[in-house]
Amino acid sequence: MTDKVAIITGGSRGIGRATAIAAAKRGYKIVVGYASNQAAASEVVSIIERSNGKAIAVKCDVAEESEILGMFEAGDKLGTLGALVNNGGIVSRSGVRVDEMSIERIQRVMAINVTGNILCAREAVKRMSTKHGGKGGVIVNLSSVAAKLGGANTYVDYAASKGAIDSFTIGLGHEVAGEGIRVAAIRPGLIDTEIHASGGEPDRAHRLAHMVPMKRVGSAEEIANAIVWLMSDEASYVTSAILDVSGGR
Repeated sequence: MTDKVAIITGGSRGIGRATAIAAAKRGYKIVVGYASNQAAASEVVSIIERSNGKAIAVKCDVAEESEILGMFEAGDKLGTLGALVNNGGIVSRSGVRVDEMSIERIQRVMAINVTGNILCAREAVKRMSTKHGGKGGVIVNLSSVAAKLGGANTYVDYAASKGAIDSFTIGLGHEVAGEGIRVAAIRPGLIDTEIHASGGEPDRAHRLAHMVPMKRVGSAEEIANAIVWLMSDEASYVTSAILDVSGGR
């Protein structure tokens, strides 16, 4: 149990929502970062508060540095930062080859999935690192098995952004390992969340479930369980590590 703060980007839906609720049960005060869906973020806060937890919702499009700074400042008022879950991310409409992608699409995916995640980690390190007077902490990045599979003919840009997160996780983990900060990533497989609908294929996960060795899709709660384990002292010797939670895919 802890009374530290956990900032969770993309915390209003899917994996972020499940992680916020799970981390709150373990004593974290939660900052629910959300890009646009205030009602969904407020619902997560209400669920946590009904279980005697503490949470706030903060609007944060991670493509905007000013909103990232505002989210971390809100977290500072709540308490000492102990964990960052870099869950904020998007997938553009699937079924598009690289030779059909616009620069606007590519830049938006990279701004949110890569640059935004790095900026959030930057702010977390400033607060957690013993080099900066902090008391340590954990950063968990959300990658995807798409980083290994490539996303051909659907979303190579998304897969490339997650490959960048894998590299970033390893590099940052090495950089701050001696400063009390552990950095790890989760690579989810086919998970039953709203991200498939935003890509134009709401039934995608279930349609492709036969490709998973376990022959089923995963749940947001199963990913959240892995994330909160990485946040815990049980994972005290884990850093610069990437954990596949993908049913074997």
